[in-house]
Amino acid sequence: MSRKRLLAVAALTAIVAPVFAGAAAQAAVTDDSAFRVLVFGKTTAFRHDSIPAGEAAIQKLGQENGFAVDVTEDAAQFTDENLAKYQTVVFMSTTGDPLGQPEQKAAFERYIENGGGFAGVHAAGDSGYNWAWYGGLVGAYFRNHPAQQNATVKMIGQGAASNRGLPNRWNRFDEWYNYRTNPRDAGVRVLATLDETSYNPGSGAMGDHPIAWCHNYDGGRAWYTGMGHTKEAYSDPLFLKHLLGGIKMTAGVTNFPCDPHDD
Repeated sequence: MSRKRLLAVAALTAIVAPVFAGAAAQAAVTDDSAFRVLVFGKTTAFRHDSIPAGEAAIQKLGQENGFAVDVTEDAAQFTDENLAKYQTVVFMSTTGDPLGQPEQKAAFERYIENGGGFAGVHAAGDSGYNWAWYGGLVGAYFRNHPAQQNATVKMIGQGAASNRGLPNRWNRFDEWYNYRTNPRDAGVRVLATLDETSYNPGSGAMGDHPIAWCHNYDGGRAWYTGMGHTKEAYSDPLFLKHLLGGIKMTAGVTNFPCDPHDD
């Protein structure tokens, strides 16, 4: 090779090497993250237009709080090998039957049985009606909802990370789900309830109306919030605290005070 060509190659290497070094450093940061989260947003029924905002919000929370986030709507990623990468899986307003194949359901069940985490957001309760194990994981299935409106959420205790820094009585706008059963009957630890005197719950009024809860389930950790219908929720600092706390709780990186008798 001529001296002129050698000099050109050396100059090109000097320019390109830092680019690859930066990419390698970024990969190293991702690989060394405190934990890894899979956000799953597949729908086979009604699709919330807030799903992209929710996915982006969790990616941003990951960047700000030192954990890695992967986003998918590909149910084929629910395999033993792939799920083993994650400390928790977020179902972001999934609807219908997002895990349509028996082997996908079985892999997710094994993941939870092996100590994995699940964080369900809003319409995660409007999913898996033909999958009793999943209904137990969430804690209750969606029944109906009234018009979107402001309501008062009563936060129960500050021991759970998803409640910390939130007002004891939290007035906010959302689409408020009524559930087919009271999740207390499934042995969950209720973290927040709705004050039904503060809004019109419609024909599905529950009286005692949990809206966020958690429990140990089949070897793993499960947390659910009925909030998060609107796109605006994912730029609300208080809701993001709630969501971040639920993710950390189910990832096992903070306390999980989710026995039904915990204060």
